[in-house]
Amino acid sequence: MKVFLQTFGCQMNKLDSAIIESSLRDAGYQFVDNAKNADVVLLNTCSVRDHAEQRVMSHLGNLKHIKETKSDLVVAVIGCMAQRLGDELFKQSAVDIVCGPAQIAEIPRLITEAMQEKKKAVAVTEKIRQVSPDAQLLERFEIEYSGDDTDIPAQAYVRAMHGCDKFCSYCVVPYVRGPETSRPPEAIIEQTKRLAQNGVKQITLLGQRINAYEYKAGDKTYCLADLLGMISKIDGVEWLKFVTSYPSQKYFKEIVQAMAELPKVCRYLHIPAQSGSDQILKAMNRGYTSAEYLELLDTARQIVPDIAIAGDFIVGFPGETDEDFAQTVDLVKKARYKNSFIFKYSPRPGTIADKRLEDNVAQEIKERRNHELLKVQEEISRALAAEFTGQTVKVLVEGPSKKSHQAGNLPQLIGRTAGDWIAVFNGPPASAGETPRLAGRFANVKITRTTPLTLFGELF
Repeated sequence: MKVFLQTFGCQMNKLDSAIIESSLRDAGYQFVDNAKNADVVLLNTCSVRDHAEQRVMSHLGNLKHIKETKSDLVVAVIGCMAQRLGDELFKQSAVDIVCGPAQIAEIPRLITEAMQEKKKAVAVTEKIRQVSPDAQLLERFEIEYSGDDTDIPAQAYVRAMHGCDKFCSYCVVPYVRGPETSRPPEAIIEQTKRLAQNGVKQITLLGQRINAYEYKAGDKTYCLADLLGMISKIDGVEWLKFVTSYPSQKYFKEIVQAMAELPKVCRYLHIPAQSGSDQILKAMNRGYTSAEYLELLDTARQIVPDIAIAGDFIVGFPGETDEDFAQTVDLVKKARYKNSFIFKYSPRPGTIADKRLEDNVAQEIKERRNHELLKVQEEISRALAAEFTGQTVKVLVEGPSKKSHQAGNLPQLIGRTAGDWIAVFNGPPASAGETPRLAGRFANVKITRTTPLTLFGELF
């Protein structure tokens, strides 16, 4: 049977998709790159922003037309949107299966039953803030993942935590991913060893609040710093990253100290601020002030002077004034991120902000603030990138650039540095047969020019 799998949203969804794909391949399914050629279509969805859900609805509209001439096609909506909407999704006539994140281990069974019994099925957690009864099944499903189908050669995600307990007022994640639960260190180590044995060189640990990782075993309480130290001892793992960090003092110094002391831990920190206004941070229920946030960045840079830091921001949050936005601009200038992910606020049903706050910032103001903040960040990124000119950087090669062109027989390749900078460079001559073998390997690249988001260079 042929499967088309499309993923929307964050790294957590990408990991879920990779695990599902690995499991279905083991069961004999073949994956195709077009829904029209598939017997099964899986849409792994995101609910963090309304735009992400609207994209899924658009795809379901297209799939409805395909099913008019291909009635046996099985369509599954999985992930956060499935958990949030449940059987409401059956109002979309194309949908046969609805499956939440905690039930992804049931996907092979649900597909088989949908094909054989020709009936719709829903598998979501009714009381998501309770630990899922499928936790043990999900753990077995996860730990068997070996990374054979990793989209990017030699890189793999490993989940360290499930869920989130922060309840930021704008965020739907706690309601669709459930409570924070840290996986046992031995399970993470076992999975990472399997990945390393299969040739994975870079591991990225995932968690909605990865720096809150905490697992108690007897008299010992493991934190993320302990986990980084344990994974650093695994042969084959050369780079180790973790995302996403929440601005909190707990374990922060220990984690940054581990980054400074462990050569395999990449000096990269993704730590969203969301706003530079204390008034807006309070309304967001973020639990810190802008001064406390900047103090964390100062601590990180004192311990790891060459650390690369990325941030997230929401503009146009309810009640955000021009002064609030000016404070956000000021924070971005002080933080000097390598890059920032900037989004316009959109209400998410069921969240505190949606229930209690009026979405009272006009769309054109959101657009203007989004554009202005992006421009501020672009100038900072441009200056930081320019500092690499003339330097030679170590890059883990991902493969051909999506915008690849060839100069003669020199293919253009893309990779990332330990600090998560994108690097584009000309590979060896195609006639030498080296290009496929460079994917998934490290290369030294001398940087010759830069843009705000990309380093360009030559193999060195």
